[in-house]
Amino acid sequence: MFSLNRSAFLNNPASISGSFPDKHRRILPTRVVVAGSSNRDKSNGSLLMATDESTATLKEMRDGYAEVVDPKSGVSGGVQDVYGEDTATEDQPVTPWSVSVASGYSLLRDPHHNKGLAFSEKERNSHYLRGLLPPTVISQELQVKKMLHNIRQYQVPLQKYMAMMDLQERNQKLFYKLLIDNVEELLPIVYTPTVGEACQKYGSIYSRPQGVFISLKDKGKVLEVLRNWPEKNIQVIVVTDGERILGLGDLGCHGMGIPVGKLSLYTALGGIRPSACLPVTIDVGTNNEKLLDDEFYIGLRQKRAIGQEYAELLHEFMTAVKQNYGERILIQFEDFANHNAFDLLEKYGTTHLVFNDDIQGTASVVLAGLISAMKFLGGSLADQRFLFLGAGEAGTGIAELIALEISKQTNMPLEETRKKIWLVDSKGLIVSSRLESLQHFKKPWAHEHEPVKELVDAVNAIKPTILIGTSGQGRTFTKEVVEAMASLNEKPIIFSLSNPTSQSECTAEEAYTWSQGRAIFASGSPFDPFEYGDNVFVPGQANNAYIFPGLGLGLIMSGAIRVHDDMLLAAGESTSF
Repeated sequence: MFSLNRSAFLNNPASISGSFPDKHRRILPTRVVVAGSSNRDKSNGSLLMATDESTATLKEMRDGYAEVVDPKSGVSGGVQDVYGEDTATEDQPVTPWSVSVASGYSLLRDPHHNKGLAFSEKERNSHYLRGLLPPTVISQELQVKKMLHNIRQYQVPLQKYMAMMDLQERNQKLFYKLLIDNVEELLPIVYTPTVGEACQKYGSIYSRPQGVFISLKDKGKVLEVLRNWPEKNIQVIVVTDGERILGLGDLGCHGMGIPVGKLSLYTALGGIRPSACLPVTIDVGTNNEKLLDDEFYIGLRQKRAIGQEYAELLHEFMTAVKQNYGERILIQFEDFANHNAFDLLEKYGTTHLVFNDDIQGTASVVLAGLISAMKFLGGSLADQRFLFLGAGEAGTGIAELIALEISKQTNMPLEETRKKIWLVDSKGLIVSSRLESLQHFKKPWAHEHEPVKELVDAVNAIKPTILIGTSGQGRTFTKEVVEAMASLNEKPIIFSLSNPTSQSECTAEEAYTWSQGRAIFASGSPFDPFEYGDNVFVPGQANNAYIFPGLGLGLIMSGAIRVHDDMLLAAGESTSF
């Protein structure tokens, strides 16, 4: 974005923007002009950007009523560049053959700068809004109150989600003000669990583009596709291929709801400008037959590309991102299937500023929860025995970070600290006798033990103090499993982390009831407080939103070019209480 009025994000009334294709990229001499008319006060004219090559055309467009003014002079409607939003982009070149007028009806249709009824009398005069709005002027605070009241009238969470997305598409400032001021109430709407249902129905509720879609049709032209996005000063990208959306499986192109939701939180919780955030979906097809038969599906109607075809498109994307945005662009991988997630992180972790939120972000927030639990129980992580249900991205990522933290605390070799951690996958307890058939990311967790098929038998055999669910399978922490944990521990720690709520291994009510109120419980999606006996239990939430916005902000502010394990450990340690 190229802005002339040095606007602050939350209070910016208007701005000028333009883009310049790279093959024509050069800085042209520019002048600020005021467009007026014979019966208007020229001091209230709208801002235009002109180049020396196009000044005559501008004068013709304005019927001879354009006049050059000093670029340093104050222009009505501008405010101080408090956040440095404009100085960060004022070197961006301007397309010489296009002009953007920040005024009138078009301003009210621009979600980045529209303020609705919050435009002041002076702003309405300056930007030719007189008569285009009702005469009353109301504050942003009153707008927030009104929107919150309206959203609370909806009984269905998806309707609340759609209302929030509609607000974001017409008044971005009000959207973020509402979300920031009411984050506890609205986080489950714009993020998990509601975003899961939104992705399932994305084709039906899709109205306008919120990010970049890159498909197999764009192979060989990915850089060109990225340059079609109007914002040029991108700092963070969240990208998915939609193959493993939460615990819902392959949703293909409909997975775009996840990058959009994540980046909303980068702004609301991390303070990163919306214009610096880019949601991306890589569409290589879907194996979801229901979507392929859905007339409202918006993605490629073909089976997923695999192997070399998939790898080549992803490599072109990663190369184009660095070429277009530079070395310090942060790329967050989101909801890739296991077989691709680990390979992509290993391949690009040494060449790009990347992290996988499912593997590393989840691990940091769970580590924070466990460190907090230790402060409550006494003792240390090294004293515990861990059992996981689920040995995919989240499970192995959490396990590895726990092992690293124990090694850091005790100076024990990593190979030794891993022996405190056991994993159960779909075939049972991961043991050394299964080593040859295991995927590479499971092999560090294959310990010496006889095979065990059922989770409850694994609990009784391993005798864990901490049980963590990352299976994506709902209600797998049965009554027998929780009761076994409670029989082994005075205060069993049970983390049921799978999202959305329907896929949670158990509910808060089940964990507290079956443990007779003794469990220390946390979940991936929120649960309401639960009364048991004389106590009211408020379930903890191991939500990645506690980690990735701050981690991303730190990476950007520090100018880091790679993500290291020490950063993830520091994030988890600092998030604990």
